[in-house]
Amino acid sequence: MIAVDEYANFLVAEYLDSYIAGGGAAVKFVVACGAGEAEHFSRTVSERAVADGYVTVRVDAVDVRVHLVDQIFFAVAASIDWDALAARRVRQTFAAVSHPVADGSSDVSVEAVAAHHQVDAGELSRDMNRRLQQDVFHDYEMVQEFRIAMLRLCQAQLRTGQVTEAEHDAVLAWLRGELHKISLLRTAMIFRRIGRHNARQLLFSLAHWLAVNGHAGLLVEVDVRRFGFARRPQADERHGFYYTKANLLDGYELLRQLVDNTDELSHCCVVVIAAPEFISDVSRGVDAYQALKLRIFDEVRDRNRDNPYSSLIRLGSA
Repeated sequence: MIAVDEYANFLVAEYLDSYIAGGGAAVKFVVACGAGEAEHFSRTVSERAVADGYVTVRVDAVDVRVHLVDQIFFAVAASIDWDALAARRVRQTFAAVSHPVADGSSDVSVEAVAAHHQVDAGELSRDMNRRLQQDVFHDYEMVQEFRIAMLRLCQAQLRTGQVTEAEHDAVLAWLRGELHKISLLRTAMIFRRIGRHNARQLLFSLAHWLAVNGHAGLLVEVDVRRFGFARRPQADERHGFYYTKANLLDGYELLRQLVDNTDELSHCCVVVIAAPEFISDVSRGVDAYQALKLRIFDEVRDRNRDNPYSSLIRLGSA
């Protein structure tokens, strides 16, 4: 086993500070010997990641149906300040068209910036829309629906009337899984809900969007310790979600896909926190899904010294 602080320092130094920030991606499985070790590891890594410029999101299987990738995306999206990201991109775009926002000003509307530079607001709006389409809509590191959504949020910051308040709110609701009628987004040229068919690509796009807007990347902690509960407790003792065997296998398949898709990811680290039963329980542990086990389990390893670069890490006291 590796000591909690030792591995937390290793993960930050060898992955977050260098590899992930440089555009890499990784999926790590951390098996903590107890709840205290798991919480301490999660808190330590999150604090270090935030200090390094990462957006960190913790997704707990107790509160989120983690066997559904769209529910993971919605949980992550709820923690993102989408308007702040759009405003930052708009500031960068104003600077790119040689009309930077006035120092100390929080107003990034076309009218305010045009007045500051004493230029025509209509001409500046044309320049901004052309540059935003070039930098956002044509950024093919992101999938089309996500590019359109980010373009609309940026255009809303310009306050030219091109994107209405209702359309802006509908885009945010779509990203968070709160939109009841997809027809509200027809004018924004978005026609599909976020579901299991496209949520993974949207998550990858989000990591890229964060990186190009000043963040080091995205750190997602997925706590799957609830997977070990084979039976639900009595009704008055239940809280959160519980997982059937079918749900469990869906969850492992989702994690397997993330491992296989790291080549498509950038600026993203996924840390899966599991209980000891993950490697000891034949029925509900990783043994139940060989496709995942074959990708992460270290069949041959030193009994006295764990490899910190391994996909599967066992945490405990030194």
